[in-house]
Formats: sequence, structure tokens, C-alpha cells
Amino acid sequence: MCDVFDLVDRFAPTEVTVTFLGETGTGKDVLAHLLHDKSRRSGGPFAVFDCASVAPNLAESELFGHERGAFTGASATHIGAFERADGGTLFLDEIGELPVDLQPRLLRVLENRCVRRVGGGQDRAVDVRVVAATHRDLRADVSAARFRQDLYFRLAGAVVPVPPLRKRLDDLPLLVQSLLKDLGRADVVVPDETLVALRNHTWPGNIRELKNAIACSMAFVEAGVLELHHLRLLARPDATPRVERLSLAGQTLGDLERIAIQQTLMQVNGNKVRAAEVLDIAVSTLYEKLKKYGLT
Repeated sequence: MCDVFDLVDRFAPTEVTVTFLGETGTGKDVLAHLLHDKSRRSGGPFAVFDCASVAPNLAESELFGHERGAFTGASATHIGAFERADGGTLFLDEIGELPVDLQPRLLRVLENRCVRRVGGGQDRAVDVRVVAATHRDLRADVSAARFRQDLYFRLAGAVVPVPPLRKRLDDLPLLVQSLLKDLGRADVVVPDETLVALRNHTWPGNIRELKNAIACSMAFVEAGVLELHHLRLLARPDATPRVERLSLAGQTLGDLERIAIQQTLMQVNGNKVRAAEVLDIAVSTLYEKLKKYGLT
């Protein structure tokens, strides 16, 4: 993490496009905000566009804006993320999920610093520094034609790898104390045996999972000490039955895929972004399969 913070310090004063690479939940958004705060643009806006949470048919409008009457339902002019970030920083979270047909347009905006709203005929100059993040292997996506090579090279100049929590377990005591402070419980004591249990967890959800685990445990802390038994909400991922043990013979692949999508959506309470992560597919692909199976 010292190397990560050093890279943030070095890149912050520049105007280079920085890309944070790391697993979901490692705090890439926090680092992007830190980069903005350390830059000359800190007094300007910090706008966020989550490429994974916007339906593919709305992404262009949300990113570049649209004029009134540009399409059915466009009853008013809409200012896109680039214009909202004018004078500051635009954070493109999960850039690997951006629809392929929008990637060349994004590249043009990065090169020309001008945007044109959907349905508009005027190019608008924007003074924006772009910071991106993704949990995907963009090089593999380029090879698989899921991500444009020219955009990849535009983003890959200043890359900051963010390690998963399991690779930085020495930071756990500091992270736990910081999270307790954020929860207004800085007075809570964390014994060594509790820290050992936290170290022994695999943390597939990284810091986001740790944050939720600490927050949930506070409901059971009564004497100001976070005891080991307060962490009973932590569940090891390997406790889930392996799919190989299930009887799947005789089922069509389409039926298996449909059932997997339905059950995953139920498991994540309908959160399509999280469901796509669990299924290891792009959000845009999930929307296509929902339509295919009539699950929308």
C-alpha cells in the first residue's frame, strides 16, 4: 500500500489518465477520490460514472448527455457525466463494463476534450481529468475483443495495481480501527484472538466485506470489546456446496443458465451489478440474458 500511495502522490499533480486495477471491494473509489483531493483540481467537482450500474441503452446519454427530444422520453435536456465534471475529475468506475460501441466515442472525448450530447449538433469543450478503475483483466478483454485496444493503450499509461485484502493482512489492525472510528465506535477494544480470526478469513469481498462484518458485529458488542464470538456472521466461502456435487444430468444448458441467473439474483436481493460479478459476466451480458429468458 505504501507503493500505491506513492504512485497516487506522483500522478496527482499531473493530468495523465490514471487507471486503478484491483478486485471488487479493494477501495479503488477511495483512491480515486484521494487522487482528486491531491490534484490541482481538488476545488472542482468529483463526478462518478459507474459503467456497470447503467443499462447499456442508457449509458451514452448518462455519459455524454442528451438534448430535449433526442429520443422517446427525452422531455428535457440532460447534462452528462463529462459536463458535470467540468473543471474537476470524472471517475469512470468499472470501465471494463463500458459497452463496446461506446468505447470509440469515449476515446475521442479523451483525445479531443469535447463532448456532443445525444441528439445535439454542437461540440462542447470540457476541462476534465479522467480517472478509471476496473476489476477486470483488460488485456484479456482486448484479446477477446471485449475491449478496444486503442482505448486500452490510452488508459494503460498510468496504472495503479491495488492489492486484495488477503495480500495486505498486516494492515488489518489499522483498517479495523479506522472502520470502528467511521462507525463512531473508536472506543471498542479488539483483542488479539479476534484479530487472528480476521486474519484467517479469506476476504473474497475485500475491504467492503470487512467493513460490513465489523458493522454487523457492533450489534453484539456490549462491554466495549469485540470478542471472537461476535464475528459469527463471517462465513467462509468454501462452506457453500460445490456445483460438482449437484445432480445436473438431463438438464439443458439453457435451463441451467436461467436457473443460475434466477437463483443468483435472489441471493443478491435483485442487485444486477452484484449478480454479474458473482456470475463472472459483464452487466451488459446479464441484461441480454435476462431479456433472452424473459426475466426482465
